[in-house]
Amino acid sequence: MTDAVASAQHLFAEQYGRRPAGVWSAPGRANLIGEHTDYNDGFVFPFAIDRRTTVALGDRDDRVVRVSSTFSPDTIEVHLDELTPDAVSGWAAYPLGVVWALGESGADLAHVRGVDLHIDSDVPVGAGLSSSAAIECAVALALDEHWGLGFDRPTLAKVGRLAENRVVGAPTGIMDQSASLLGEADSGVFLDCRSLDADVIPLGFAEAGLSLLVIDTRVSHAHATGGYAARRASCEAGAAALGAASLREVAVDDLDRAQDLLDDETFRRVRHVVTENQRVLDTVRTLRELGPGAIGPLLDASHVSMRDDFEISVPELDLAVETAQANGAIGARMTGGGFGGAAIALVIDDLVPVVARKVVEAFAEHGFREPGVFTVHAAQGARRDA
Repeated sequence: MTDAVASAQHLFAEQYGRRPAGVWSAPGRANLIGEHTDYNDGFVFPFAIDRRTTVALGDRDDRVVRVSSTFSPDTIEVHLDELTPDAVSGWAAYPLGVVWALGESGADLAHVRGVDLHIDSDVPVGAGLSSSAAIECAVALALDEHWGLGFDRPTLAKVGRLAENRVVGAPTGIMDQSASLLGEADSGVFLDCRSLDADVIPLGFAEAGLSLLVIDTRVSHAHATGGYAARRASCEAGAAALGAASLREVAVDDLDRAQDLLDDETFRRVRHVVTENQRVLDTVRTLRELGPGAIGPLLDASHVSMRDDFEISVPELDLAVETAQANGAIGARMTGGGFGGAAIALVIDDLVPVVARKVVEAFAEHGFREPGVFTVHAAQGARRDA
């Protein structure tokens, strides 16, 4: 039994006065490349990380669902017959939103008993590592197995997305949930967000002597706020103006025509998505043909596109990327939805301490809050732990 499982069992017993029936967990994710392409029916290439959210579950003899966590003193409960998107808010919207979304996705919740859930996590919140999807996927898998719903993992990813879109109110795509549910060790999940076809692609970082360094700027972001929604609206407007159902249908060769038809801001939003889709395809091809040491320029170009065309970076993210690049990183980019969060840098193992130290020093010199700097490894997706 791992420390995390033992802790989850202990915390559940402390909260609810009995041992849980089971413990499940799901990881956060780092997106290697493919930002803001998911809700445009495009391509993404994330991987599950070795930071996880754990859910301990206990049965009840009524139809109440009760949730508690280590990141809030509140215990929230709702009757299954009264659960609607408007019935919950705050942090509880993530787990309880999943319960509602399971019913909306075809689960017969009229005859299930309620549950008690206790949630713990070591996925950094607000860092662009999808702590929200880790909650959603751990709860979705736990309830699917406990209630015997029989949903497959792609369906559970859709459940998590529906919860985040309708209950939390964040207009995100399906990338985060897919990575958390489908991830495997030392591999990325190459996902076609239109067909939802997913291929698990070996990354080969360890064999190549490379580490992925996460630089958490500690600048918090929130997907439910306006910047993310505004970018999505621009993408949809650009696609409509180009006569496309989504920007997935727009190729790099179409950008000259797009520039003639669109205003400057909408064009730049479109150009980011179109070129980012191509960078995802190029990254997967480069990994297969040349190995991970050759993908650096694609990571660098992705950051420039997000900084200049999509305008979702912040000074702290730019500083993290530029400092990592200046001190030997093979490639670096911001990751996640933007407006804060984290950057990633692909670094030769021996240089990790150097890059980490230089980033911390650079933040101090600029008067920024000290960043969190740590390595992550591609890990297994959601699972039952006990």
